[in-house]
Amino acid sequence: MAIHRLTQKSLPVVLIGAGLPQLVGKAGRAKSYAERLFDYPELGPLKNDDARQALQAPVNREGTSFTEEALNEIIRVTEGYPYFLQEWGYQAWNIAKKATEASIQRLDQNFFRVRFDRLTPGEKEYLRALAELGTAPQRSGDVAEELGLDVQNAAPLRNNLIKKGMIYSPKHGDTAFTVPLFEGFMKRTMPFVHTK
Repeated sequence: MAIHRLTQKSLPVVLIGAGLPQLVGKAGRAKSYAERLFDYPELGPLKNDDARQALQAPVNREGTSFTEEALNEIIRVTEGYPYFLQEWGYQAWNIAKKATEASIQRLDQNFFRVRFDRLTPGEKEYLRALAELGTAPQRSGDVAEELGLDVQNAAPLRNNLIKKGMIYSPKHGDTAFTVPLFEGFMKRTMPFVHTK
């Protein structure tokens, strides 16, 4: 207790003796905690290459990319400021996704549906088997096998689909869709029954 009272009594004397006027002056010039809390370093715009990378890298990881024109426009409008680049990139991505969904829905209802409705059940099954194998050109024998048919029995279906402009042969023995994205429509429209 005696030490505590002694410290309390002697503290003002010690502070004054230790240069309190100088300490008060320095405290006045020092920033408060609140001021330091909101003291942000100045961050300018990104260099052109860095801005491009900031926009392009995330979408590249998703298997797509911005066009040169889109990159140039976003960088022009945002003046390369990082937060703005992030906001424009976010909005562009979401708008593109919504546009893709809306476009696919319209293609399914109109463009793809008109072509699909002209087909016989067997032709639809052939296209569904082709879609099951992927987007790249497929060997005709593989499509026939996917259908559970031999190549000779699948050949009339393939020939009719070529005549109708639904598929083509990029090289001898190969089969591919003439219309991009049609394989996705087939998968969305018809369940596939594996016959192998």
